[in-house]
Amino acid sequence: MSLLSRLRCVTVDATGTLIAYKGELGDYYCMAAKSVGLPCPDYQRVHEGFKLAYKDMAKKYPCFGFDAKMANIVWWKTCVRDSFLRAGYEYDEETFEKIFRRIYSSFGSSAPYNVFPDSQPFLRWVRSKGLKVGIVSNAEYRYQDVILPSLGLNEGSEWDFGVFSGLEGVEKPNPRIYEIALERAGNISPQEALHIGDSMRKDYEPAKSIGMHALLLDRFKTRDAENWRKSGAIVLPDLAAAQEWLTDEKSVS
Repeated sequence: MSLLSRLRCVTVDATGTLIAYKGELGDYYCMAAKSVGLPCPDYQRVHEGFKLAYKDMAKKYPCFGFDAKMANIVWWKTCVRDSFLRAGYEYDEETFEKIFRRIYSSFGSSAPYNVFPDSQPFLRWVRSKGLKVGIVSNAEYRYQDVILPSLGLNEGSEWDFGVFSGLEGVEKPNPRIYEIALERAGNISPQEALHIGDSMRKDYEPAKSIGMHALLLDRFKTRDAENWRKSGAIVLPDLAAAQEWLTDEKSVS
C-alpha cells in the first residue's frame, strides 16, 4: 500500500519548497537606494545587516508583530531601516521613505520570486487525488493574498487552505502551527497528513513530533541533507520525486 492511499491531506512549506527568491534580499535593498539617485550601497554589508535586523525583529515582535498588534508595514519599515543602519547607511526621513516604499512594494509582488516548475503540477495532482492541500509558512498576509496567486499558486485550484504565521500568531518550529493545519483540513488525525518542507528544524521535526508524516526537499543540494538522511529523514530532490515516492507501494515515512 502506498502512503498516498493512507493520506487525507498534504501540507507544504512555501519559500524554498514551492517558490524561491531571485538572487538575494540585499540586491533589492541596494537597487531601491539606487532608484532614488543614491550611490549603490555595499551589497554584502546590506545583506548581512538585513539578516541581523530580521532576526532581531523576529525575536522582539514575532509573527510580524502579531501579538504587539503592529501593522505589517510598520514591522517591515522598522526592519528595513535597521538593516541599512547596521550596514552603515543612514538616510533622512524623506529619502528613506522613498527607498522603503520601493522595497515594500517589490516584496508584495511576484517580482522577487520564482515558482519552481514542479510546484503547480504537484499541488494540482494531490488535489486531483481527493486530498486537501494546505500551505504552512512563516510568512505574512501578502503571501496568501498577493504573492502566491501572482505566481500561479491559487487558493481553490492549487491549495485549499493556508496557515501563515503573520495571520495566526504562531510560527514554525512551534508544533501548534501544524495542529492548526490539521484543524483547517477538517480535524483529521496526524497519521492522515504529510508535511513537505526544506528545514529539519522548522518543517520535519515539528510535524513528526505531533505524529504527521514528513519529508524534506533538498532542491539546492545543501550540506545538511546528508545529515538529514543519516537521522532517518526522507530527503528528495524535488516535488516530481515526491510524487513518485508517494505512489510507490513501498513508500514509508
